[in-house]
Amino acid sequence: MKINDTFRYLNIGLPDDILRKKIYGDLKGAVRLIDRRLAADNLPDSLRYCLTVQREICLRLPSNYPFTKKDALTILRDHIPDFSEEEFDEYVDAGRISWTYINGEMHFPERFFDTLCKTSPDFAARAGIHFPGTESTGNNKGSGLLDLSMRTMKEKGKISKRIRIRASMKIKDDFFTPGMSVLAHLPVPAKCEQQSDIRIEKIFPETGTAAPEDALQRTVCWKENMSENHEFFVEYSYTHTAFFHNTENPEQLPVSIITPENLQQYTTEEAPHIVFTPYIRNLAASLTEGITEPLEKARRFYDFITLNMKYSFMPEYFVLDSIAESCARNFTGDCGVFALLFITLCRCAGIPACWQSGLAAEPDFCGAHDWARFWAEPYGWLYADPSFGTGAVRAGNEERRRFYFGNLDAFRMVANSAFQAPFTIEKNHWRADPYDNQVGEIETDSHGLNYEEFDYNQETLLCEDL
Repeated sequence: MKINDTFRYLNIGLPDDILRKKIYGDLKGAVRLIDRRLAADNLPDSLRYCLTVQREICLRLPSNYPFTKKDALTILRDHIPDFSEEEFDEYVDAGRISWTYINGEMHFPERFFDTLCKTSPDFAARAGIHFPGTESTGNNKGSGLLDLSMRTMKEKGKISKRIRIRASMKIKDDFFTPGMSVLAHLPVPAKCEQQSDIRIEKIFPETGTAAPEDALQRTVCWKENMSENHEFFVEYSYTHTAFFHNTENPEQLPVSIITPENLQQYTTEEAPHIVFTPYIRNLAASLTEGITEPLEKARRFYDFITLNMKYSFMPEYFVLDSIAESCARNFTGDCGVFALLFITLCRCAGIPACWQSGLAAEPDFCGAHDWARFWAEPYGWLYADPSFGTGAVRAGNEERRRFYFGNLDAFRMVANSAFQAPFTIEKNHWRADPYDNQVGEIETDSHGLNYEEFDYNQETLLCEDL
C-alpha cells in the first residue's frame, strides 16, 4: 500500500494503552509501544496501517504545539504588555485558545496568537495588528471589496476576473544537501466550471511538467538532482468567472438540464474524515427535521456552521483525527474543517457534495483557502463557503453571510476538486498535507519534507475586472 493511502485507516483507533500515552502527551512512549505492535507478525493489516499513521502523527505533534503557557504569555505580552494570566486562562476555558498535552504539560499551537487577531477586532486593535485577508475581521477595506463583488454579481448575474499569480517554494538551506534528489509539486489552476483560458506563463526550472487540466489535484512537478539550492516557481494566469445563484428565491434558479452520471460518488463516506458516525447521523437528521428539499437541507447545515462555529487556525491536518466530527463537537475550525463538516452533513443527508480548494487570490492578498460544492436537485451544482460565512458573522454582515450559501466571489484559484486525491506524479513518502495541496510539496529520496523544512510563497501579480 502507498504510504499516504494508509490515512484511510486512521479512524480504526489506537489500542487503549497507546491512546492513553498519546492523550497524556507521552509521545515517545506512544511511539515505543507502536513499534512493539508493528513488530508483531499477527497484526491485522488495517490496524498496522492505522498504527503506521499514528506513529508519524505522534512524531509531528510537538512541532504543531510548540509553546508552553510561559511561552504563550511571553508572545502575548510582547504585543500587549498588561495581558494577564487570568485573561489567558479565560481565553483557554472559552475555547478561543486550543491546546494539547505534551509530556503532561499544556502546550499551545504555533498560530494561537494569529487566531485571536483574525477573529477578534478588539484583540487585534489592542495588539496593534492588522491581519490580512478580506474576511478576517470585517475591516472596511475588506468588507468593501467583498460587498462590491456581491452587489455586482447580483446586478449583472456574474463577475469575471483575469488573475495572474506567482507561486514558489524553496528548501531551507539548513535542510539542503548538494546532490540530493528532489521531487517537487506546486499547485496550478485546474479546469472547472469557474476557470477558463488557463496559461502557464513561466516555470523555473523549465523542466517542470504540468499535470492535465482535469487532474483532481493539479500541479507542476519537477524531478531533479540538485547540485545547488534554488527555488521552484511557476507563474500562471487564468480567467475566473463567478455566477450568481439566487438561493433565497429558488424559483429564479435555473433548473439543471443534465444530471451527471457520477453523482453517487459524492454521497459516500471517505474515511477517515468524511464518515457518518452516530453523532453526524443524529445531527444531520435533527437539523433537517421536517425538511424535504435538498437546497433547504443544505442551507440548514450552512446556517448551523456559520451561526455557531468560531474560526481558529488549525494544526496541520496531518495530525488531526476525525476532522468533521471533531468540528461538530468542538464548534471550532478553519476553512477546510468547516467545508469538511458541511460536505459530511450533506452526504449523510443524501445530498452530493465535494471539495474545492486552492487560493484566495485578492489584489493585495493571496493565501490558501478551501470551500465546498453541493448538488441541489433540480438546480445542479452550487457552492458554499462556510468560512467566509463565519467571517461575515464577525463583520455583522448578514447579507454577505447568506450570499456565501450558493455563491462564491471571483477572487479564487481552483487547483483541487477532490479531498485526499493523489497527484498525477505521486509522492513516494509522506505528504506535508496528505489530503489537500495549496502551497506545494517537496520530497527527497529519504523523506517527504515537513512545512518547517521549506519556505513557500504566493503572490497576486494581477487581478483585474473583465
